[in-house]
Amino acid sequence: MLTKVLPAAGPQRVLALSNFVNTLGSGLYLTAGVLYFTQAVALPTGQVGLGLGIAGLVSLAAGVAVGHLADRRGARGVYVGTLVVQALATAGFVLADSFWPFVLAVCTATGAKAAGVAARSPLVRHYGGDRPQEFRAYLRAVTNVGISLGALLAGVAVQVGTLTAYHLLVVGNALAFAASAAVLLPLPPVAPAPAAPGPRGAALRDRPYLVLTALDGVMAIQFKVLTVALPLWLAEATEAPLSLVSVTMLVNTLIVVAFQVRASRGVDSPGAGGRAYRRSGVAFLGSCSLISLSSGVPARAAVALLVTAVVVHAVGELWHAAAGFEVSFALAPPHATGQYLGVFGLGAGLAEALGPTLLISLCITWGRPGWYVLGALFAVTGLAAPLAVRWARRVPSPCAPGGGGPVGHPTDHVLTGSVD
Repeated sequence: MLTKVLPAAGPQRVLALSNFVNTLGSGLYLTAGVLYFTQAVALPTGQVGLGLGIAGLVSLAAGVAVGHLADRRGARGVYVGTLVVQALATAGFVLADSFWPFVLAVCTATGAKAAGVAARSPLVRHYGGDRPQEFRAYLRAVTNVGISLGALLAGVAVQVGTLTAYHLLVVGNALAFAASAAVLLPLPPVAPAPAAPGPRGAALRDRPYLVLTALDGVMAIQFKVLTVALPLWLAEATEAPLSLVSVTMLVNTLIVVAFQVRASRGVDSPGAGGRAYRRSGVAFLGSCSLISLSSGVPARAAVALLVTAVVVHAVGELWHAAAGFEVSFALAPPHATGQYLGVFGLGAGLAEALGPTLLISLCITWGRPGWYVLGALFAVTGLAAPLAVRWARRVPSPCAPGGGGPVGHPTDHVLTGSVD
């Protein structure tokens, strides 16, 4: 069964296994990280929120800088370095007994995580086969499996609730990052790309790509809907049982694991990516509308509406992720993959930092109308994406060899499968 699920033996299997071990640790932290600092370390909730916000801003700069470094110095070594830094910073959580040590540790860990995502991108492109976008989709399914198993393990520590249990959780997270780095060591290194013509920081000068980054960032707010807005709405505005929060997360995870690769196969060009963004915007509008209707109805009706909304949302999430994988890789010059993917991560980083506040203001403070406004925001963003893709395909990339030509982004290069 495992041989059917895993890629063929070789670099793809190494990357998949490293990703699984990495996200197993991430599942531990995502589930109980905030509880560790508020319950075990006894930091005030406001200080924890402020520290996480600062860390989110730090991570924005780290992804771009380290992505460029991975292009120039070799992606494998840089990526392994980011995992080692994550391991050390996470282990430092056990010493973070006041605000500033906490900020230092969490900024280092979060920055290294963002840097690692950018540094891994050239590896995914190099070893991803004819369609690295599909391999990236496969890794996302693996990510959901790892996080789910990590969350189950974290639940044991939370249930025990002792300082020792929380410390074991933190140490387990750090060991997972270290093990993820060790798994990568047999991976053949990727030769650094030669310095490209054009200005330094070309990705930050690529206006069409920046617009797509911004649009993807707006759409990425959807990732916080199920983890921030929906639980609060369910508790404060509906008659549904609180246990439904776990059910909705399980439903979403199972759909992503089962269908992400399949959904990405049909998104095989930048134009298809733009259309997938449009479909995802419509799906998110539908799911937000269904969630809004769950208030003021009997418990059974609320449960039915919310579960249906989560299924519709998950379908939109599949399309959104597939679209992001396609346009971010296909419109990035192969010799600057790390730099461009680091820039593309800025959108998701901003959504991570600003999304919770926006969702609470719209959907919880304002209430039912806010859900319709949020859905409309997703729908309009999806409608704008195909226009931005067409613009990106017309305008030469700032670092395109020889000045770019009529179509300066390397879409044809990527779609024919000749991946450097």
